[in-house]
Amino acid sequence: MSSELSYVHPTANSPWGTYLSQVDRVMPYLGPLARWSETLKRPKRALIVDVPIEMDNGTIAHFEGFRVQHNMSRGPGKGGVRFHPDVTLEEVMALSAWMTVKCAAVNLPYGGAKGGIRVDPKKLTLTELEKITRRYTSEIGVIIGPQQDIPAPDVNTNAQIMAWMMDTYSMNTGTTATGVVTGKPIHLGGSLGRVKATGRGVFVTGREAAHRLGLELEGARVAVQGFGNVGAIAAELFAEAGAKVVAVQDFSGTVYSDRGLDVAQLVAHAKGAGVAGFAGGERIADEDFWGIEVDILIPAALEGQITAERAHRITARLVLEGANGPTVSQADDILAERGILVVPDVICNAGGVTVSYFEWVQDFSSFFWTEDEINQRLDRIMVGALEHIWDTADRHKITLRTATFAVACERILTARQERGLYP
Repeated sequence: MSSELSYVHPTANSPWGTYLSQVDRVMPYLGPLARWSETLKRPKRALIVDVPIEMDNGTIAHFEGFRVQHNMSRGPGKGGVRFHPDVTLEEVMALSAWMTVKCAAVNLPYGGAKGGIRVDPKKLTLTELEKITRRYTSEIGVIIGPQQDIPAPDVNTNAQIMAWMMDTYSMNTGTTATGVVTGKPIHLGGSLGRVKATGRGVFVTGREAAHRLGLELEGARVAVQGFGNVGAIAAELFAEAGAKVVAVQDFSGTVYSDRGLDVAQLVAHAKGAGVAGFAGGERIADEDFWGIEVDILIPAALEGQITAERAHRITARLVLEGANGPTVSQADDILAERGILVVPDVICNAGGVTVSYFEWVQDFSSFFWTEDEINQRLDRIMVGALEHIWDTADRHKITLRTATFAVACERILTARQERGLYP
């Protein structure tokens, strides 16, 4: 049988293929640990489940569900659950692998995991959404748990969905297991600061990177792709710092204003319906978004958005990857050749998993911190991690992405080596 038929071999231009190429680039910097590197290219466990529910009209519908645990050498699995019609096993594998790298990059005691259901949640009623969430949780319940694998919100999932997941797991195990998921409502053991954490992390790493570039945030022009939890909060924080958010793109279209968009008004307008039709800006063609004159570009939507063709058109000095895997490998090279600094997803958007870690710790101790304490701890961890990565990049004269992988993979493979193979 041809090895190309194996699920660990990527299809063309897939997120998994992008991840594998990123691992290949870090190999020269792993030294003797390279002998363990194959563990980075194979997920530890991949679970595919059928999710049947009775729809409101009485019909029975079946949906594909996934949970992948990529590597748990450093601790239990950690990673989000997304509900999206384009979810595939390869995508979830890649996202789980990036979570492994992300957790190690900020030195959290987790391995990487990820989950998803192939569904368009906008086509479900609230009752159907609850049913699909609970059935999926029951199906993956055999491999998740507070010390096994801890899901969290991702694309099209939120605190309410985490509450249903926690309740379902708790009912199945006969305990109130608040630590089984993070990103929960505050009343169910959620953490202050969690909702804004990923967007805040994008801002903090962006602020540090801009400082290194000598780029003043006051008056800097910013474009944001994706205006959900991450993009909207990052936009708010950059606007508060004096930057001008001149363009925003989401599923509904692209709005632009040379003077700067009123971010607070745009957030209020975009709830549910998207940014299209916002009176404070003009509608432009989606593809024109990539050529707008800006200083900072924040891709905060889905993976694979910055293609080679778009990379040639980007004008920004600084790209902050709020999304997971938004830049394909070929585009990465083009941006590097053009002198555009990319702060990669595996450090840039690690604020979410960092505060998820805080939430998990608070749940275990039943002792909760203030939002100021959360933000101070988050800033300290993000800034410290980025400094270490930047030093590694300067030492080896490599990109921030390869440096992040070098730092993270050394930690992952050291743990793998020290644990050894069982049996």
